[in-house]
Amino acid sequence: MKKISLGIFVVLLAFVSSCRDFIEPNVPYSEFDTALYLRTIRSAESNSLTFNFFDLQSSRFNVTLEAVDAEEGTTVESIEVRVRHRRLIPGVGLEFTPAPSGGQRQEVTVATISGSDFTQSPDNRFKRVVADIPASAMIQALGLTADEIEGGDVFEVRLYATDRFGRVFGPDNRSSDVAGGVFYDSPFLYNIDVICPLAAGYGLGEYQLEQTGGPSDPFFGNPTRFVEEVVTLTEGSTSIARTFTVNYLGGFTTRPFSIIFSCGVVLKPEEAAGAGCGGPGILWESDNDNLATYNLDDDSVIQVFFVDDTESSCGITDPIEFTLTKL
Repeated sequence: MKKISLGIFVVLLAFVSSCRDFIEPNVPYSEFDTALYLRTIRSAESNSLTFNFFDLQSSRFNVTLEAVDAEEGTTVESIEVRVRHRRLIPGVGLEFTPAPSGGQRQEVTVATISGSDFTQSPDNRFKRVVADIPASAMIQALGLTADEIEGGDVFEVRLYATDRFGRVFGPDNRSSDVAGGVFYDSPFLYNIDVICPLAAGYGLGEYQLEQTGGPSDPFFGNPTRFVEEVVTLTEGSTSIARTFTVNYLGGFTTRPFSIIFSCGVVLKPEEAAGAGCGGPGILWESDNDNLATYNLDDDSVIQVFFVDDTESSCGITDPIEFTLTKL
């Protein structure tokens, strides 16, 4: 037993020594240049990331931000809040206010938050601040009036954080993992949709899905590309989004499918089909020149128009129509 124990000790010692040698020379972590990001606290009760088309006067952009840096959020000097307005015009494209100049994005400053406005977080050692700006202030800063705002418009709010070393961090120099990571959640960019709120229960529950427009399954001989079945609509990422599960190409893939009720029209955001023929996979997305409409007062029948295989991954790019009938 003593010999066995001694043998094990020698092996472990060799293992530890090899691990120690593997990481030499020591990496000088203390000399790394650290940065700053503004974590979005999604659980904050006051958060408001949409504007109500029917009540712009009371609508606000409100988000709780947590400054994360090497000094527990104390290096923040200021945060500049800039905004621009965009509108999708079918058959034309996106229209921006202010308009781009020289191929460059143009924005207006609507507010500045001082580093001294941050207070200690109740949850950890970092500091937080609430960015709270009325929709009316953004509209005025852009030189627009409330009468010029339409349902479906978007206000792009960008944050630019300056630290006491003069460095500026914003949406153009943050990495994708910091922007969209589950923990970091620091996009520095918030797209504020002008929405038409839905009545409680609108577009929720079981619906019979039928593919009422578009060609058949080109691969497996099914009469439709999407299986006709009962689906359950649930609330999606926002109050005007709905999601359900579809079976594509006879059930070759089973995928989530999202729609958005955007002030009179039904939008289909880009989503992957989970299949492809090399290169980019098959994608589904709305054609902004051919959108279904909906009735705010009646959700018994919902139509969805979109394009299958928008990037022609498999050469089967075609318009598709869904009819959802409430059960």
